[in-house]
Parts: sequence; structure tokens; C-alpha cells
Amino acid sequence: MPHETRLLSPGHFLLTTLMAQLAIVAVLSTMLVRFPWFRRILLTEKRDWPERLVFAFSLGLPLTAGVLSRLLLGYEAADLTLAGSFLAGLLAGPYAGALVGAMVGVPPLVAGEWIALPFAVGCGFAGGGLRELAPKESIWHLSPLFFTDLHHNMWRLIRRFHIDWAVILLAAPIGLEIIHQTLGLRFGIERIFFHQPPTTWLAVVVIFATVLCVTVPIKIWNSARIEHRLQEQEKLLMAARVEALTSQISPHFLFNTLTSISSLIRSKPETARMLIVKLSGLLRRLLRSHEHFVTLREELEAIDEYLDIESIRFGPKLRIDKSIDPETLEIVVPSMLLQPLVENSIKHGLAPKVGEGRLTIRSVRQNGHAIIDVIDNGVGVGPAHVERVRAGGIGLRNVNERLRVIYGANYEMQLDSVPGEGTCARVVIPELVVPARMSA
Repeated sequence: MPHETRLLSPGHFLLTTLMAQLAIVAVLSTMLVRFPWFRRILLTEKRDWPERLVFAFSLGLPLTAGVLSRLLLGYEAADLTLAGSFLAGLLAGPYAGALVGAMVGVPPLVAGEWIALPFAVGCGFAGGGLRELAPKESIWHLSPLFFTDLHHNMWRLIRRFHIDWAVILLAAPIGLEIIHQTLGLRFGIERIFFHQPPTTWLAVVVIFATVLCVTVPIKIWNSARIEHRLQEQEKLLMAARVEALTSQISPHFLFNTLTSISSLIRSKPETARMLIVKLSGLLRRLLRSHEHFVTLREELEAIDEYLDIESIRFGPKLRIDKSIDPETLEIVVPSMLLQPLVENSIKHGLAPKVGEGRLTIRSVRQNGHAIIDVIDNGVGVGPAHVERVRAGGIGLRNVNERLRVIYGANYEMQLDSVPGEGTCARVVIPELVVPARMSA
């Protein structure tokens, strides 16, 4: 007897479609992130218009192809209109999201689905609006395993009446899918395509799948961002360590320190002994340092060893002030980032100054960033010479290069100086606190 052919029930067919849809999302996200130009766009949060357009078209073209495959071939799993438009807005801004929404909404509009275009554009604007409001790092914290911490986030939101962006960012695609289903039921599948769940629990599965279609690409791309930064840092590690040693422990500094020690051996042997201990500790820390990142607390401890030597050398002429926000002490910073700034202030700002010199190190948290200032009341330079000073020294050039490699082209050291009043070197980096240490 011939085998009986069994067709999938509507529920089973829907589940199969949703699983295929998630597979397509993962494959598309992985393929895009393999292109270097796409990874470079993901590395920075502040993108210019050409980068936004490249991002929109690189995401919009395959999404449009998926919509066309549904219209021409009837393959429903390839239609990612809602998730794709929302994701483009969430990562590249409202106009990029609207552009992707227009790209995926025009083919259905031509086919008679006249609600598809305004809905897709609206999803793009919704994602872009959340991007403008939410802290940028909270977007990259979205994960396909969001449900594991959802109850904790909801409890914090209710107990403290504090905005929890994880909940809001997850609620957005849920709300959009509910609107999607409502429009489909009201106007019919002829006016807007939507998955038609035959039961209530399958409707929940559809909503859950929509959230996964948004969070899976974010997880894949965020992993690629972290991997790319670590690879770039690995390439520059040896050069950065050599430049760091050159700029932080220069022959000029060693010569002056050894000269100070030799002059103190007879008159103040205990002071000379302490200088030797401090110098050996500083050299040992530098030569044994294999870590890319440290906490600000550890970075300041290394600075203290350096400043102890300079304080003994300069005596009462040098005054050190610190204004450190306790909340910034556990923030992760690139290792040996601040000492070139401190040495530059002492060597070029305070050493030529007549009278007491003051060096101030200050840190604050602001808008998801750590702001670290190294300020001196030294001789200063004019506006015309600020750029030359920043680009000319090995130490300052090293600081700028490391900031750009680690955090993107939009992050660099800011140098403000007034002749006769002093100089302020400012470093602004994204706020990151991690329990694990990152090392080479």
C-alpha cells in the first residue's frame, strides 16, 4: 500500500516557520559581521551619514530580498520586516531605521499590502527613538537569554521606580508585534502580512520569536565587536608596551632621578634609599605588566609610585591634589594610560614654572562615561601650539592611538591650555565595570 501523506497542522507549520526564521536571522547576522567594513561600523556609536547609509543598505538589501521571496515564492520565514526595521533604527538611528523600513515596505505595497510600508517605517522610527533615549551600552547588553534576568529587572523597576532600559528595550518589539497582530486581524493578511497563530500559546510563541529576531543579531554583533577590539589591541600590544616604556620611563626621567639619588646619598641617606625603592617598584610594575586593562584604582596606584619619586625630587615646589569620585575607582581603563599625561604635565608644564606647581588628578562619572582630567597650573601653551604638542610627543600620541583603537575613532584625548595659567588633559571613555581581568 502506498504511504499516507501527512500534512503539517497550522500550528506545526507556524512553529517550523518561526524556527527557520531564527536560523535565517542567525545566518544573515553572521555573514554580515564577517565583512571588515561592517565590523568597523559596529565599533563606533557615533556614525556619520555615509556609515549610516552603508549600514542601512547592507541590512536592508537582504531583508528586501527576503520579502520578495515571500511574495514571489511564498517562503514566509524570510520576511523579517518588523525585526529588521526596528533593529536598524536601534543600532543606527531613526533615519536609518526608516530607510530600511521603506526598502522592505515598498515591495508589499506594490503587491497590495498597503499597511506594510507605514508599519515598517514606524518600526524603524521606534527603534531609532529608543536609541536616542537609551544609554548606548544598554542596547548591546540585550541577549537572547533575556528571560533569565527579566524577573530581577522587573522587580527593580517596580521597587525603585527607576527606569530599567533592559525592560523597555525588550518591551518595544513585544508591543510592535502585538500591534502587528492587531493590524493583521483588523485588515486581513491581504493588507499586511503577519503570522496567524491558531491558539493563544502560539501567539505568545510568535511574540517570543520576534524578540529573539532582535536580540540574536545584537548578541552576535556584540561578540564580534569585543573580539575585533581584542584582536586590534593584540596587534598593537608589543608596540604599545615599547612606546609606553619610552614615554613613561624616559632616559631623561631616569637620569634626573639617579642624579637626585646620588646627591642625597651623603646628606640624606634614608631619603635616597626610599627613592631607590620607589624607582625599583615602578620599573618592576612596568616590566611585569602584561594586562591590557586595569581598574582606575590600580592605575592610580601606579601613578602614586611615579609621583612619590617626583615629589622627592622637586620637594615643596610640587603639590599633588586628587579629586576622585569613589564610583569611578572600579571602572576599567587601558593599562598605563594616565602616566604619560602626568609626566607631560610635570616635565613641560610645572618644571619650567617659577614658584609652586600644582598637579590635580580628577575623575567623575557622567552620562555613561568616565571623565578623567590631569590638570596643572604650569606655563601652558597657546592655542596654535596645542595640536603640535598633542601630536609631537611619543607619550601623548600613544594615548590618542590607544583610545582610538580600543573605543573607536570618536574617542581621543582633549588638550586645553592657556599660556601662563596651565593645561588640562582630558580622557573620556565609555563606562565599563567588569569583574574579570582581561590580559594578553
